[in-house]
Amino acid sequence: MCVARLVCDQWHSFSIQKCDIPTIPDLSLGAGKTMRRREFVKLLPGIVVAWPLVARAQQGTPPRLRIGVLGADATVWSSWTAAFVTRLRELGWIAGDTIDVEYRWAGGSSRRVSDFAVELSRRHVDVIVTYGAAAAAVKQATTTIPIVLAVASDPGGGLIASLARRDGNVTGISIQQSELIGKRLALLREVVPHLRRLVIVANAGYAMPVLEAQEAKATAQALGLEAARPEIWRSEDITPAFEAIRGKADALYVISDPLIAANRTLVTTLALSARLPTMLSYGDYVAAGGLMSYGPNFANLFRRAADMVDKILRGTKPGDIPVEQPGKFELAINLETAKALGITVPVSLLATAVMVRSNGLGSQASE
Repeated sequence: MCVARLVCDQWHSFSIQKCDIPTIPDLSLGAGKTMRRREFVKLLPGIVVAWPLVARAQQGTPPRLRIGVLGADATVWSSWTAAFVTRLRELGWIAGDTIDVEYRWAGGSSRRVSDFAVELSRRHVDVIVTYGAAAAAVKQATTTIPIVLAVASDPGGGLIASLARRDGNVTGISIQQSELIGKRLALLREVVPHLRRLVIVANAGYAMPVLEAQEAKATAQALGLEAARPEIWRSEDITPAFEAIRGKADALYVISDPLIAANRTLVTTLALSARLPTMLSYGDYVAAGGLMSYGPNFANLFRRAADMVDKILRGTKPGDIPVEQPGKFELAINLETAKALGITVPVSLLATAVMVRSNGLGSQASE
């Protein structure tokens, strides 16, 4: 006789296995019978308890653990989520098999962030992976579901510190932008030695970009540069902002957030049209035609986020997972853009660039 049994492994994941048990020709006591009445009576309660679970398992696939990913833009995040899912697979979590990954894309809308945060909370996902600008909304939606911030730009260093506590449900990776601003401006001045007027492009609708813009402006002014920031609240403000600064800037410092990232091709195209060199946050902007970037490798950050998710799915509390900071940063330069702008990139920078892009292709120089 073949039946199914419910098996629980060390991580409390359940599976259904088929097994053979001795048959019972009849329940009379007699020589040659494979099971005695007393043994059957002892077994009966276990069969009664397990049968509903077996029946439900026969009706469909057993429930998988669920990961909710609340991101900004599907296109921008595609290479990052691919790295995230790949790392999970390496750790034994297979999408569509042992886990389900549910994606929600806010598209730079704070209202959508709040709505999706509430939706994922009501769906009782096992962990939510998101970004810094969405952290407050997700935290407001749930105080129990673990939250992993795969990337959190933290100019003042207070975002994660205010959310990540030993008894809390938030952990993640914090990018201390204050430590990068000076380096970015120094690199930009090497490539644009005549730099005097700097325009800072940032979304005025989010606190984190505004804080970074204020710090970038203060740092630039301390270096003797003129610094200005046009008001950009939505996608429709980007083109007018570039028209307003035409002829009034020597270079751009672009601060990434969901709005700017979703419009990165527009930003880099307008900058090239205005013949303005750009300093950007990460390599995806350079691939889209920007001049140069300096920052962490975001795909690597998402791999680290997958490591944190793995620990949580195996029972570790978010408050027991230390907040991390990237320890390695990459310089990316688009040589085609440099050529179009008439810029000669110093050999010293090309020698230290981790990624140099030309004709849309990436190559690694040295680390």
